[in-house]
Amino acid sequence: MGDNPKPRYRFSLRRDLGVQLLAVYLLFVLPVAIAGLAFDAYSGARMRSDVEAADLALARAIALETDARIADAFFTVEQLAQNPAVVSASPTRMEAIFGDVALSRPDVNLVYRLDADGIMLFHYPVGPGSTVGVDFSFRPYFQDARSSRGPVVSDGRISPTTNQPVATTVMPVHDAEGRFLGVVATNLALESLSQTLSAIADEAALGEGFRVSIVDASGQVIAEPERARLLTLLGDEAPDVAEAVLRGEEGSHVSHNASGTETLHSYVPVPSAGWGVVVHRPAAVAFATVRALHRGLLAAIAVFLGGGVLFWLVLSRQVIRPLERLSAFSLTVGQSQVQRSSRTEPADLTGLSSRPDQMGHLGRSLERMQRVIEERLYDLSTLLDTSRAVVSTLDSRVVLDRILEQTGRLTGSDRCSIIALDRAANTFRVRASRGLSQAYIDRLRIDPSQPDSPAMRAIRTGEPIQVSDTEADPSFSNFRQLAHAEGYRALLAVPLVAQHAPPATLMVYHRQAHVFTEREIRLVWSFANHAAMAIENAALFARSDEQLQEETRRLEALIQSLADGLVLEGPTGHVLYANRRLADLTGLTQDDVTRLTGEEVRARLVEAAEDPEAARTSVEAALQDHSPQQILLSREHGAHPLTLRLRTFEVTDSDGEVIGRGMILRDVTRDAELDRMKTSLVATVSHELRTPLAAIKGYASTLLARDVTWAPEAQREFLEVISQETDRLSLLVDDLLDLSRLEAGNLSVEQEPWPLIELIAAASRGTRPSLGDRLAVDVPADLPMVPVDRRRFESVLRNLLENAARYAGPEATVRVSALREDGRVVVRVEDDGPGIPEGETERVFEPFFRVDHGLVRRGSGAGLGLSISRGFVRAHGGDIWIEKRAHGTCVAFSIPLLAHA
Repeated sequence: MGDNPKPRYRFSLRRDLGVQLLAVYLLFVLPVAIAGLAFDAYSGARMRSDVEAADLALARAIALETDARIADAFFTVEQLAQNPAVVSASPTRMEAIFGDVALSRPDVNLVYRLDADGIMLFHYPVGPGSTVGVDFSFRPYFQDARSSRGPVVSDGRISPTTNQPVATTVMPVHDAEGRFLGVVATNLALESLSQTLSAIADEAALGEGFRVSIVDASGQVIAEPERARLLTLLGDEAPDVAEAVLRGEEGSHVSHNASGTETLHSYVPVPSAGWGVVVHRPAAVAFATVRALHRGLLAAIAVFLGGGVLFWLVLSRQVIRPLERLSAFSLTVGQSQVQRSSRTEPADLTGLSSRPDQMGHLGRSLERMQRVIEERLYDLSTLLDTSRAVVSTLDSRVVLDRILEQTGRLTGSDRCSIIALDRAANTFRVRASRGLSQAYIDRLRIDPSQPDSPAMRAIRTGEPIQVSDTEADPSFSNFRQLAHAEGYRALLAVPLVAQHAPPATLMVYHRQAHVFTEREIRLVWSFANHAAMAIENAALFARSDEQLQEETRRLEALIQSLADGLVLEGPTGHVLYANRRLADLTGLTQDDVTRLTGEEVRARLVEAAEDPEAARTSVEAALQDHSPQQILLSREHGAHPLTLRLRTFEVTDSDGEVIGRGMILRDVTRDAELDRMKTSLVATVSHELRTPLAAIKGYASTLLARDVTWAPEAQREFLEVISQETDRLSLLVDDLLDLSRLEAGNLSVEQEPWPLIELIAAASRGTRPSLGDRLAVDVPADLPMVPVDRRRFESVLRNLLENAARYAGPEATVRVSALREDGRVVVRVEDDGPGIPEGETERVFEPFFRVDHGLVRRGSGAGLGLSISRGFVRAHGGDIWIEKRAHGTCVAFSIPLLAHA
């Protein structure tokens, strides 16, 4: 059997056949054993009950017979007590009467009469041993009779008259007036009862030790087949039985004597006398059948269980243990030597496999299977090791080199190559090799239509092709010279089938003639399939890598081109990515941003804000509820501060797990400016409209007053004011309409050539306030006419002149000059007023913007003049700007001389 330890198995009902068979055996044996024990208990109880019932029936019959005798004795003494001779206590007459009673009742051995004092008056038979004249008043039955009107029975005793055990039935005697005159009594011979009981015992034939006892009210045995037991106390033998029967109960009870012997007592009371009948039988005799059945059943169960155990031992030895050995052996089948060294060695099946039965056949089959599986597993292990080495990289060149390296390991050959199609040259050549000379590699070129090439045959058929001897194989004649020069005599060509890679074959060479076995071919072919998959993966990786790089470049360009700044943070809060726009908005370089954490980037934004505390609150709110928040930055971005909107979001993976955080910064400066412009428009329009409307309303109401008559000069003055304010309203409405057209981009101009000096003169006449002699015009006489929309060009000049007149001060001089430059006319409007602050030279062209200084605050206007002027100039194809001056303001604009839209 060997010394190898047996493997340990888990005790499992589902996994262990032995446990299953044991469970089946127990399921069969246990119910049978339990049923046998239940039958034993039931039948034993039933038979025990039958035995007890039989003894009780016998005791009842004896009790009925005894009760009948007592009743007869009671009837006899009752009749005697009423007889006149007995009442009168006449000896002569009582002798005849008592003689008749003794003659008719053989169980009565004495009839007598006691007087009222208990003195014996007469008894029959008279002798021998007469007790006439003896005082018997001490007897308990005499005392009971004195207080009774009916018959009574005494306890058992030895009669002094007859010297025999008797029990007396007594009846009190009364005269006609009811006076107590004594008693008349009969002594029942207890020996006759004992003889009757002995006859009953003999007739019942209930076995050795069977006896019947009658006990009186004091517990004395008054009738017993064994005379030695007469007048003994039953309580000394069975106190529980004596107490029960004297209480008037009936039943059965098993008692033990001092020697440990069990006795079955069945007892029935005799109600009329307060006596009891007890049937005694040894329990061993009474329950002999019950106990024999019990022992027989136990023996049968023991035999049944023993047979089952013997069957189990044989089954375990011949089936279960061999199966365990076979199972242990099968667990180690296919394991490598390394694996076996750390596990239990398989059981030795030598003895088992030599058995001629099915178990031996199974053992021999397992041994053959082990040998086959070990060979296959060795091939598979070698194949997996080589395949793992091949697929460990996706670099196509490295993949090919490893394929050749592992091919040499599999076949034991030092020469191998991969021949693949060169699509550009439409020919097959060596793409990778191991152990081949460079001259052979350079010379080998195979046409795809070559019929005799082993490589082409393998590709066409999809099956391995071998040449066992290149010198003897006629199909190899075209390549024999190359093979001879390279020094190989045998080769194997295995196709490498890949969908996305060029057709190729794996070539294995041998220096000597060699017949490749089926196992070698199968092994190399299996490896070739793995190698083909590795080549396919490398080709797909190269293609997908290019596509991924292209997609990455596109995505990078897209994100970098976003108008919004984007920041992505990792789980630790460090910035993983930020686009160019974010660097522009924060004033940081991209390198600076990626070195910071998201919290530090937000801190930089907060520090640059106009109100850092408000900005910090907004950032915290954005982080908490992910709602868009605005942060105002005081940092200069070009010429203007920025207004940024911050939005944060969580970055989650496909499972919804948070893997980072993102932040988007959007430049909403223009939106904020539009909001400001809307607010300014409402405020300015409401103010600018209210002033002329108030004047018009006031003068119109004055003219309409009926209680005042105005002079024609005053009326005309009022109407002129109304007309002027109406013109003012009309100009404001025109400005708003022009601004709306400019913002919508649908303003059209009709250009015609006009003399510039005429246009300046027309514009200066409509200025408010009027410039008068403060206006100086400098226009060359040879200046060509300008192609403009006259109404809108005059509006530009008028707006510039009014701004100069309004904001330069009442004493300032306004100069208008023009000259021709590079195919355009440049017009300049200058004044020597306070000028425009340097930082607001661009913002003055924004709608509703007004320079914040005293003159502007005191002047009226909507802040639309320069904005509308710039729109009109650009609509003509020109441009307008503020030129820097040491003092005053110079607004210049250009109009192309070529007419175009």
